Amino acid sequence: MKLLFIRIKAALTQGWLKLTQGWLKAMDILIPPLCLGCEKPVAESQALCADCWKAIQFIDKPYCVHCGAPFDLPVEEGTLCAACLDKPPLYDAARSAVVYNDASKPFILRLKHADQLHPIPGLAAWMVRAGAAFWSEADLLVPVPLHRWRLWRRRYNQAALLAQAMAKQVRVPVAVDLLRRDRATPSQGHLDAKARHENVAGAFSLRAGADMQGRRIVLIDDVLTSGATVSACAEVLLKAGAARVSVVTLARAHKAQ
Repeated sequence: MKLLFIRIKAALTQGWLKLTQGWLKAMDILIPPLCLGCEKPVAESQALCADCWKAIQFIDKPYCVHCGAPFDLPVEEGTLCAACLDKPPLYDAARSAVVYNDASKPFILRLKHADQLHPIPGLAAWMVRAGAAFWSEADLLVPVPLHRWRLWRRRYNQAALLAQAMAKQVRVPVAVDLLRRDRATPSQGHLDAKARHENVAGAFSLRAGADMQGRRIVLIDDVLTSGATVSACAEVLLKAGAARVSVVTLARAHKAQ
């Protein structure tokens, strides 16, 4: 029965952007709100239960000032991680809401592959908090695109849905079709950092006629691991004249030392 409720709520919220807050509250009365992490009943919508709150690692300082990877030990403000010292990313700065680990992985995979879209407003709020330093100067939110065949199979782009939710909260326009994924690249999941960069090299292009001159862009994606995908997107935007490209993701693989 619980699984049926989850599926009903996910189906209803496919069109959640068209719903008012009143409708969302009505849904919570009909279908009790569930924890974003473990899906146990909770008191209010878009919340975590006590156990998941303790388990999920929200990213806060100290972290690499460039890529946002969290440090395990205290460091001075403005410190770069080893990877960014060795090869600085093309984007200006990246920030993520949570560490990608055993606690956060289940709800991220459900979002990507199981049509469970009802947590999007809550997850977007986490991302808004993580990227707080970017919003006052951002001109446009741009989600990392899926290739058309993957989009057809999945039926939605989770990065685009997160970006749309964030746009309503930070009052910055979003362009869901600005970037195109021209090549159906294999999954990055089991590739090392070098292979990831090679895999997405040249895979993205800009929509015809798009004017990027002087624009300050914030790229939106679900998970940042090596940074290969967002770097490939940033390269396209910067070559087209963007003044700055920042990145905000829901989760970040923990790589800084």
